[in-house]
Amino acid sequence: MNEILQSLYQRKSVRVYEDKPIPQEMKQAILEAAMQAPSAGCQQLYTILDITDQKRKEALADSCDHQPFIAKAPMVLVFCADCKKWYDAYLEAGCQPRRPGVGDLMLAVTDAAIAAQNAVVAAESFGIGSCYIGDIMENCETQRNLLELPAYVFPAAMLVFGWPTEQQKQRKKPQRCAQKYIVHENTYHSMDGAKLREMLADKCGQASYEEWCAAFCERKYNSDFSKEMTRSVDEYLRQFQGD
Repeated sequence: MNEILQSLYQRKSVRVYEDKPIPQEMKQAILEAAMQAPSAGCQQLYTILDITDQKRKEALADSCDHQPFIAKAPMVLVFCADCKKWYDAYLEAGCQPRRPGVGDLMLAVTDAAIAAQNAVVAAESFGIGSCYIGDIMENCETQRNLLELPAYVFPAAMLVFGWPTEQQKQRKKPQRCAQKYIVHENTYHSMDGAKLREMLADKCGQASYEEWCAAFCERKYNSDFSKEMTRSVDEYLRQFQGD
């Protein structure tokens, strides 16, 4: 296995960091690597917010499901799907562009996510841990004010980075599902009950399938933060639907 593949297999989310900064040259290398990511039409439909203000970090830690480790991370980046800058560029050139729509947003979210993952891989190459914070999509009114986000700009992903503690280095990476359940040949294949139970057997552990699924559903899918995320994304989508 080559070094890049080994890095991808070893990488896991890191939420506890050593109390030391990330050197500026490494930070710049991570940001440059993010910008080298594939992009639709080479438009780079994203803007990266480098959160350096400690009070803003603390506010994000609170607004993103009350996670204190966010405020302790030496580097915090918010990857925004940005449909505004090209729209503004067209207006500046005297064009008559249509207003950005949901399709543009989806394309920009993809661009932002690819750039974010490039940053993750670059950080891992330095031994710097990272963690995605999906909660940046919650509390849209708060996040908009906190990050001063204009119309047609959506916070697609947030990443926190830092040097992992020894405990985090030794912590076992959660097991992924087997490839046969994730990769379908040519077309989508719905799984029957037996296949679903087989796919999740390792996750269930000693619990029954019904017990584990019920607990996971309540903890994740039916949770208050999941409902808030859906509400917030709906709120953001309204600007792309002309409401």
